[in-house]
Amino acid sequence: MKIIETLKNVWKITELKDRIMLTLGLLLVYRFGAQVVLPGININALGGLQDGTNSGLLGLLNAFTGGAFANASVFALGIMPYISASIVVQLMGIAIPYLQKLQKEGASGQKKITQITRWLTIGICLVQAPGYLASIPALSGAPALSSLLVPNFSETVFYFSSVIILVTGCVFAMWLGEKITDKGIGNGISLLIMVGIIATLPQSFMQNALSRTEGNGGFMMILIELVIWFLIILASVFLVMAVRKIAVQYARRTASGGYEKNVFGSRQFLPLKLNASGVMPIIFAQAIMFVPSLVGRSLSEGSTAGQWLQAQFNDIFGLWYNVVFALLIIIFTYFYTAITVPTNKMADDLKRSGGFIPGIRPGTETAEYLDKIMSQITLPGSIFLALIAVFPAFIVKLMGVQQGWALFFGGTSLLIMVGVAIDTMQQINSYLLNKHYDGLMKTGKNRKAVA
Repeated sequence: MKIIETLKNVWKITELKDRIMLTLGLLLVYRFGAQVVLPGININALGGLQDGTNSGLLGLLNAFTGGAFANASVFALGIMPYISASIVVQLMGIAIPYLQKLQKEGASGQKKITQITRWLTIGICLVQAPGYLASIPALSGAPALSSLLVPNFSETVFYFSSVIILVTGCVFAMWLGEKITDKGIGNGISLLIMVGIIATLPQSFMQNALSRTEGNGGFMMILIELVIWFLIILASVFLVMAVRKIAVQYARRTASGGYEKNVFGSRQFLPLKLNASGVMPIIFAQAIMFVPSLVGRSLSEGSTAGQWLQAQFNDIFGLWYNVVFALLIIIFTYFYTAITVPTNKMADDLKRSGGFIPGIRPGTETAEYLDKIMSQITLPGSIFLALIAVFPAFIVKLMGVQQGWALFFGGTSLLIMVGVAIDTMQQINSYLLNKHYDGLMKTGKNRKAVA
């Protein structure tokens, strides 16, 4: 079979094989750490914590950490503080001249930005770690923290040591991700998140399948769900891969008869992605979706408005939650695309390299044209992204799918898995093509190496 032959070719390239083995080894270390419980926690008392984080927003957070959040693990914070720090630094780069200057300095500037992101990650961890520890009794249904600890273990010692361990765990996970990016294959941070999400997939599927076989639709409903899941994955691949190609003509100068003249060079295409913002609008929107519930809690006890806000926005599969969620995704898609796709810089680069869009003048008119095209393709892209993000709510309400399994029918979880898988395959593909083998994403006979 073609796929078997391609996998054999992967192992023929020593550098690629070593990178894949290193990546798998570091991912295994991360998954092992997700099972190591914080010192002092009574393992037998974790059942309540796991039940308390089984659904809603906490269930989503637990999925991103691969169950480490519900296990009170040393990696309970996961890699999310680093993601938050990266987003903050990226947004600050719009308004702070110093960061703008670093962004223009190339590799040396990027190194300083990375260092700033690391320090900010530690700061976010120092805020999140005590909050997580303080929430453990409430999430597990325990009357007090002391009831969750092993006998004779001091609460003060637990808080002090656990904060240090949680911060260290996040920094270590960040280090693992950076090592995978530098020495392994794929984007390390994204792979850590994907592996955490995939870790909860088998259990979620088995729980849903068990529920179906006990009289809630039977085997036929399981088959229908798998078909729908496959179709949603195909739609997500389309969203990640879809591009609008803008024809670009390059002029070249040649000497002829003692003088120079411009002649038409090769025609190429400038690819503009349908979803240039990736999953970032969903992450931004989910961060905002915590606010209505917090506002509801802050209102006076017994307030009708406060109770309504908590009831509607604590349920990630509810109507109003998903309506607001979808609108925020569309808004943030436009916002994030505007700050990450520099149409002015693209137009200037085209002009400097002698390229132009046929029928459009180089410079300002090209920038305006590109901006117009981006606005046109961002609308359907944002709507498509919003539909995939809220699809788990449809699958829960219409087909009665269990909430844990429904999270894999769309939203951030599915888009991250699809995006990271495609990115990793493309990197492996480039190694194979450079060594004159057919790639994972190409069919045909193997090409022999050229001397």
